[in-house]
Amino acid sequence: MKTLTGRTLVATGAASGFGLELSRLAAREGMNVVMADVQPDALELAAADVGEMMAHRLDVSKSEQVQALADATVARFGTPHVVFNNAGVGAGGLIWEHTLKDWEWVVGVNLMGVAHGVRIFTPLMLAAAARDPAYEGHIVNTASMAGLLNAPNMGVYNVTKHAVVSLSETLYQDLSLVTDQVSASVLCPFFVPTGIHLSHRNRPAEMKEAGQKPTRSQLIAQAMSEQAVTKGKVTAAEVAGFVLDAVRERRFYVYSHPKALATVQTRLEDVMLGRNPTDPFAGKPEIGAELRRALRGG
Repeated sequence: MKTLTGRTLVATGAASGFGLELSRLAAREGMNVVMADVQPDALELAAADVGEMMAHRLDVSKSEQVQALADATVARFGTPHVVFNNAGVGAGGLIWEHTLKDWEWVVGVNLMGVAHGVRIFTPLMLAAAARDPAYEGHIVNTASMAGLLNAPNMGVYNVTKHAVVSLSETLYQDLSLVTDQVSASVLCPFFVPTGIHLSHRNRPAEMKEAGQKPTRSQLIAQAMSEQAVTKGKVTAAEVAGFVLDAVRERRFYVYSHPKALATVQTRLEDVMLGRNPTDPFAGKPEIGAELRRALRGG
């Protein structure tokens, strides 16, 4: 994208983490910013230091609320130029221990939130491109390194993030068939301090089973996630910078930790060679042993 000044960014999950930091960067670039999040109080505080902006509360799992976001954006700023489908939640535990409500909540936010954003905003952007040869648009979807790997005890999260990578790659290819003015990227961060380990605080009451208590594996996953996320060395602001660079360069894959791609290569070699999945703890067997002991109650 050649120009950012005067153009419009829509970001979901904008009250914290990557959404907030990209909103800040975009504002400094002179963009109009639409910040959307499920947390109204946090959104109001987060938006205080962003310039020309509009705050909008929504639950991305609800199609009609994403449509309302698009309508409000067009009414205020016109068709957006950058859409950051970023809202997401974390959840861990052994894959068979997730309840139906667990699946509905995580799939609803992580996957359907992105799907709604793509389904609703892409036609607007294509229409703007058809009207104006100078229009440039870009859609960025937040997946995860969990969309390229399958770490144990993170089942439902892995499933949704793999789906977002697939959706995004298909979006990129589909757009290339019909336009040169609108493109896409996928963000695959590793462990970055964003607050995603606290996702449960925003879980709607209707997305919880009555009397549901976390299992042993879910408590272990929560503790491991908190430790890994809070100790991350790469900041959310740095990752937001990587995203903006990718938009400028029309680059599809955006990574926070390129060194982690060695593990992705191992997984892809497993697939190509038809061999059983490599032990994810092969390089750090003590961590694998500790996790097995904890899960087996030893």
